[in-house]
Amino acid sequence: MKILNISKEVGLFLLKLSYSTLEHFFSTGKKLEVPESELLNGELKEKRGTFVTLQKHGELRGCIGHIEPIQTIYQDIVENTLSAAFEDPRFEPLTQDELKDIDIEISVLTNPEKLNYSSVDELLAKLRPNIDGVIIKKGRRGATYLPQVWEDLSDKNEFLSSLCLKAGLEEGEWRKGKLEVKTYQAEHISHNT
Repeated sequence: MKILNISKEVGLFLLKLSYSTLEHFFSTGKKLEVPESELLNGELKEKRGTFVTLQKHGELRGCIGHIEPIQTIYQDIVENTLSAAFEDPRFEPLTQDELKDIDIEISVLTNPEKLNYSSVDELLAKLRPNIDGVIIKKGRRGATYLPQVWEDLSDKNEFLSSLCLKAGLEEGEWRKGKLEVKTYQAEHISHNT
């Protein structure tokens, strides 16, 4: 689904940028600096939330991102690539030997919008599997699933229950109707798209 209308050329540029970020870091120990003159077009200078997901042999190896737009797309890709490789607390830092086995996926997000609902049934009715990324929040606890998580958790009840657990809430917290819910869409970029 081409939500943000990122061209194939720009998508390939972002994937190459992410790989180059890792190669540059392993060879220099420094963050890659990208001159604006090398950018393909102005859309890379837009501020958007992005996520970078690293996979090794089809298994998650790191995933870090920003939901809110805090910097330009290309700057966010560089930062999130390094964070996914070296700062995801679920994994040991990436090694240079692993780089040849890493597949990178990038998600460029729309700005999150509040989902208004007055009942559990309305919440379930408004969620769009495989389209919406979902953010839940209650007090200081919160979590998100990117739209592609629907591929593994296609049942809306299961999706929301799992998301509550990820946020450190009770599994059925979403049924109580007191969660702040936001949705967003993402354009998913990988070598398979």
